Amino acid sequence: MAYFLTADGGTESLRARVYDLAGGCLGTCAVPYKTDFKPGRVEQNPEDWWSNFITAARGAIREAGVDPAQIEAICYATTCCTVVALDDNGRPLRPAIMWMDVRAHDEAQAVLDTGDAALKLNGAGQGPVSAEWMIPKALWLKRNEPEVFAKAHRICEYQDFITHRLTGEWAASLDNAGLRWHYRSREGGWASSLLAALDLSELEEKWPDRVVAPGDVVGTLTAAAANELGLSTKVKVVQGGADALIGMIGLGVYKPGQLAMITGSSHLQFGVTKAPIHAPGVWGSYADIVYPDRYIVEGGQTSTGSIINWLSRLTGGPLDFDELNRKALALEPGCEGLIVQDHFQGNRTPHTDPLSRGALVGLTLGHELHHIFRAVMEGIGFGTRSILEAFKSAGYEGTEMTVGGGATASDLWLQIHADTAGIPVRVPASPDAPSTGSAVLAGVGAGHFATIDEGIGEMVHEGRLIEPIAANVAQYDEIYTRYAALYPALKKVLS
Repeated sequence: MAYFLTADGGTESLRARVYDLAGGCLGTCAVPYKTDFKPGRVEQNPEDWWSNFITAARGAIREAGVDPAQIEAICYATTCCTVVALDDNGRPLRPAIMWMDVRAHDEAQAVLDTGDAALKLNGAGQGPVSAEWMIPKALWLKRNEPEVFAKAHRICEYQDFITHRLTGEWAASLDNAGLRWHYRSREGGWASSLLAALDLSELEEKWPDRVVAPGDVVGTLTAAAANELGLSTKVKVVQGGADALIGMIGLGVYKPGQLAMITGSSHLQFGVTKAPIHAPGVWGSYADIVYPDRYIVEGGQTSTGSIINWLSRLTGGPLDFDELNRKALALEPGCEGLIVQDHFQGNRTPHTDPLSRGALVGLTLGHELHHIFRAVMEGIGFGTRSILEAFKSAGYEGTEMTVGGGATASDLWLQIHADTAGIPVRVPASPDAPSTGSAVLAGVGAGHFATIDEGIGEMVHEGRLIEPIAANVAQYDEIYTRYAALYPALKKVLS
């Protein structure tokens, strides 16, 4: 028997799973870690990632009840744009700057001001550039913590940190680099001219030496890593990438015209295309970052599930979701006049505005917690719709949306997504998309499948379909016009 160990390094926790060749999850273990939130800033301790990886991996293997000697490969997906500065021993020089951290908004503007050709990934060169991306964050480090920047042997990502701990190799994922580092596989690789324009050329030397595509083998476990995991040094470490992009594989979204949405602390929307698309309000398209010879077009929402977590913290949680869902389900669309703007940590797309903020508009003394709860889900649904409309304007339109992640646990939220978008929502048999996608890649790297497409055919299985309710779609069409008017109105107040 062949088994694969996967990990999903998310914002709140790291979850390890063990899969078989049929795509069945045999064991799972999650370990939470601390996240330090401050306005506009979010940090984690990279050493927590490693300790959690070991604890979760051992727990998943134990629960699976498999012989560790039969685990052939490891692959993992992590948060993307979570930037780490490491010394020459791979030890962190400071806390990691998380993906949702938007402190580098001035640096993002500086990147856009260069007018470099690599910026066609950012709204066809019109921008804005996101403060979440690698180069703005690295530039922030150089400007604000020059001693850390100078001492850093490597400036890379969560993914690369774990890869180095497992293999001793410095390797960046083509997925992450192509998605967030302005790396272009078909146009010379690194954006050297962009770095030079920012007086940041030394960053290229601080990035990992190799760029490895998802599904390719980086190396095998070092003796030290194998000992900590209780595995053999023959175990292959297969390149994964950004959790949401690897989640596309786990959702079975690989054909041109298909649309994926990965949900969790944030939402990410991705479409597969045969030809490149570059347009205002859209990120990408990115060549080859998941599948060879295909492009990925992207949109995303910075705060989604994290708003639900905020609501729980605000009320002294944990929330009684059964009760909230029951009461929220009884409400009409629109929550009696309450609208939520979902920009609690800025807007990723279509506005790409790190300074935008969340808002609850239309509150009355008659509104209760379940009104706010449903309005948050509706606001997130409207945020998704604004992205799909930007896709449509750019020439890409999906006829249904395949969803994975946290939102799949809520029938109400799935229905709201179907109704606000006006298209069917599909959920595969396993909604744990980044882990399932990692398992597919592990199978490819271990030699069981010739291509990622083949692995999807064997390991990803169909689930259920949620159709939009026509009456709700009509109501949400009217409410959406008011939601869309909030951003320009609030921008005047917040700027």
